[in-house]
Formats: sequence, C-alpha cells, structure tokens
Amino acid sequence: MKKGGIIIILAILAILVFWGIGGYNGLVSSQESVNKSWANVENQYQRRADLIPNLGETVKGYAKHESSTFEAVVNARSKATQMNIDPENLTPEKLQEFQATQGELSNALGRLLVLREAYPDLKANQNFIELQAQLEGTENRITVARDAFNEEARKYNTEVRRFPKNMLAGLFGFERKPTFAAEEGAERAPEVRF
Repeated sequence: MKKGGIIIILAILAILVFWGIGGYNGLVSSQESVNKSWANVENQYQRRADLIPNLGETVKGYAKHESSTFEAVVNARSKATQMNIDPENLTPEKLQEFQATQGELSNALGRLLVLREAYPDLKANQNFIELQAQLEGTENRITVARDAFNEEARKYNTEVRRFPKNMLAGLFGFERKPTFAAEEGAERAPEVRF
C-alpha cells in the first residue's frame, strides 16, 4: 500500500475515533441530564412526604375519631418513602410501580384534606391553611419536575435511537428511559352531579 493510502486510512480512523468519543460523551451527558431530572422528581416527592406528618398532626387535633384516614395516610407515606429507584436502572415497570405508590399517597392525602369540610374549625386553622398551601405548591412542583423529567428522557431516548448514535448506544449499553404517563382513568372526565 502506498503512503497516501495509509494516510487516508489513518485519517478515516481518526475521524471515526473522534466521532465515537464525541458521540459517547454526548450520550453520557444526556443520560446525566435524565438522572438529574429524576433526582428533582424524587426531591419533590420527598418534600411532599415531609409535609405529611405536620399536616396529619394538625388535622388529628380536630378530628380525633378519623383514625382510619390517618392510618391510610401514614401507611401510604411509608410505602412511598421506602421506594427508591436508581435512575440508571429505571425501567417502565419500576416507574409504573413508583407512580402507583405515589398515587396511593395522593389518594390518601385527598381523603385527609376532605376532612376540612366536616370540621369548620380545622378549615379556619392557620397551620392547616399554610400546610395545605404548601402541599398544593408541592403538588405543582411535582408536576413541573415530572414534566422536566419526561422532556429530558425524551431527548435522551431520541439520541439513543437516532442513527448513527444508536450503534454507539447499543455498543455501550445505553437503553431507553421510561417516562411518566397519565394516571389510569385520567382520560375520562369526572362526573359532576347536583
């Protein structure tokens, strides 16, 4: 082989190596963005879990005989806080389980917050009002964090699937990330009856 041919082959190999390094580093950066977004989601769910004991204690002072509601909230909070998911091993099944656990907690909290209608003094309690406002704000933050996670996962999944990076992704084990989906039954509007 001539000297010119060797130089061309080496140049092509150098281009491929630099492309491979750049592509790999791009996938790593994208994956880290997904991991950061997942950490933000978990942080907001933890914030909600941290507010629950204060809310429960405030309500408990007014509604002593509502122990089943308190137990449901405590049990749901316990299940939700025990569930830890490593973003590196996030699968659709694990995300669905996480969502179901958080949904149970949301339902239990909803039942707890409905108690304010049965106890007018509770509805006027400043601590309860502040905790309820913090909880509502946290629910909004959870929605924003979930949306941000879904967007980062979408970008990452697009990168992992696009040619020619999909070859690098397959070679180095970069797999698609699941995203949050609407809760079961969310497609049906609630029935309103008067």
